[in-house]
Amino acid sequence: MRHLGLTLAAAALAAALAGCNKTATPPPAEQAAPSPPPSAMSDVDKQKALATLPAPYNAADLANGESKFALCSTCHTLAQGGPNMTGPNLHGVFGRKAGVTPGYTYSDVLKATGWTWDAARIDTWITDPKVAVPGTKMTFVGLKDPKDRTDVIAYLMIGTGYKP
Repeated sequence: MRHLGLTLAAAALAAALAGCNKTATPPPAEQAAPSPPPSAMSDVDKQKALATLPAPYNAADLANGESKFALCSTCHTLAQGGPNMTGPNLHGVFGRKAGVTPGYTYSDVLKATGWTWDAARIDTWITDPKVAVPGTKMTFVGLKDPKDRTDVIAYLMIGTGYKP
């Protein structure tokens, strides 16, 4: 019954706004679902998504990125609205200030960096977090291979809502 009420309210709002040339936003339950994670995308969709990324990420190997991200997924989620785990949820990480994910307690040294996450900063971070920010609580030993890091960053771009 509540759903019917929301649907009727949305329809009434849309009709009222039509007269002033505005569109209504549907209730959250009726909004478009977020895009699927790279692992759930077809090969064609993965190639289309890669083509939207800046170089060198547009030539990345998403299968390798997914494989290497498996090391990260024990502590991090990518899904929009996903939970924080041992590490924070990474959805929307690109363009976000370091140390601000709601509901996650960061180390003081990471919060003090003043960083904004972009591909270059993530590359430095995942090379060796303890070297990038001495005193961080992140225990990941890092990815030493630059190609692996490029592939993981492309996977993150596609899986976390990155907008070029």
